[in-house]
Amino acid sequence: MAVYTDINEIELAQFLKNYDIGELLSYKGIAEGVENSNYLLHTSRAAFILTLYEKRVDSSDLPFFLGLMEHLAGKGISCPLPVVQKSGSNIGELAGRPAAIVTFLEGMWMRRPTVQHCAALGEALARMHLAGEDFPMRRKNALSVESWRPLWNNSRTDADQVEAGLTKETEEDLLFLEKNWPSHLPSGVIHADLFPDNVFFLGSKLSGIIDFYFACTDLLAYDVAVCLNAWCFEKDNSFNLTKGTALLRGYNAVRPLSKEEAASLPVLARGSALRFMLTRLYDWLNTPEGSFVVKKDPREYLRRMRFHRQISSPEEYGLAFEGQKA
Repeated sequence: MAVYTDINEIELAQFLKNYDIGELLSYKGIAEGVENSNYLLHTSRAAFILTLYEKRVDSSDLPFFLGLMEHLAGKGISCPLPVVQKSGSNIGELAGRPAAIVTFLEGMWMRRPTVQHCAALGEALARMHLAGEDFPMRRKNALSVESWRPLWNNSRTDADQVEAGLTKETEEDLLFLEKNWPSHLPSGVIHADLFPDNVFFLGSKLSGIIDFYFACTDLLAYDVAVCLNAWCFEKDNSFNLTKGTALLRGYNAVRPLSKEEAASLPVLARGSALRFMLTRLYDWLNTPEGSFVVKKDPREYLRRMRFHRQISSPEEYGLAFEGQKA
């Protein structure tokens, strides 16, 4: 459930007086997402999404997130566009929370992405990376390699309760990744959380990218690795090579990965899997039942970690170089 802060029609109507978006006709909570409170608004002019930012989002990061969406939309990327208040600000306050309104995107996310969806995702990700090249703001990735050990230390004591041997596996992966993490690859704006529920489709056509609240400045190829983990594994935790090939071909058709980026994919994918395992593990062990945070099973990404340890070349993900067949 993603409505953590309830609002009533009186306070919402008062808040909307700050905007020139028409008369409120209806609103309802959106029961998807895990970080913020989201409402679908219908006004006499259009549909919008209202987001109330909960405590896990640092309000000082909001100018980066909202500014990035404005920048990408201006570059032709289909993503929500923040609505500016009459005062000129795109951030307000509602029910004691920072709040923003963005335009509504048509479409739905795919519970079972196809090969065609993966290809479209790869192209869209590359276009987003290119569009963000001249975005002037920067934000450090708060969940990159240097943050993993402190996060792990908050879960380490009880890790083996989740899966026997998890402590040993994680320690070994952390040591490997801290020693081998690449530092000189091309960097720029990345989404950092481009799971299927953050990408909308109309049929097989990608209609938009949403939820930029983990976006940051980091290695572009790391974003590709996140998508390999999020889009190309099946329910039985097997890697779908056909989907991986489609995603990477789609990306390379727009922004070809350098040989250095390609060679780093096994390490980046292994690190991405560890990152999501660690955040899920922390929530699994430290979040009380009945709280607002939706807990996800960390063992799903433990299986991905184990897969990536066995990968020695980017071709095993489906990446083909010129003159080679995938």
